Amino acid sequence: MVRVCSWVLTVAVLLALGSTALAAGTTGPAEQGVSAKTADLSLGLLGAAVGAGVVVIGGGLGIGLIGSRVTEAIARQPEAANTMFMPWLLTAAMIEGATLFGLLICFLVYSAAKAG
Repeated sequence: MVRVCSWVLTVAVLLALGSTALAAGTTGPAEQGVSAKTADLSLGLLGAAVGAGVVVIGGGLGIGLIGSRVTEAIARQPEAANTMFMPWLLTAAMIEGATLFGLLICFLVYSAAKAG
């Protein structure tokens, strides 16, 4: 899990630094014939898309890890499967709720960028 998080963070930092370096070498949006509102819209859409991707990946990893741990625990102690089911279900529901909340925020960023 730590390796995945560090990999995602590294990619995000490299993308941020790379886009900054590329933007420093180009002219501004007004000089290229693109309005500032269009540039803000594209940055808002990019932020919403990246945010939605990170939220979905995080939710999938969380539920996948919970499912694998519960499966291992049931394989070790099959008689305790009934007592493990409810905590597993509640934890998965909380992760799903947090994922949906994150996607809602991304959709709000998207709509705010579109409304401009």
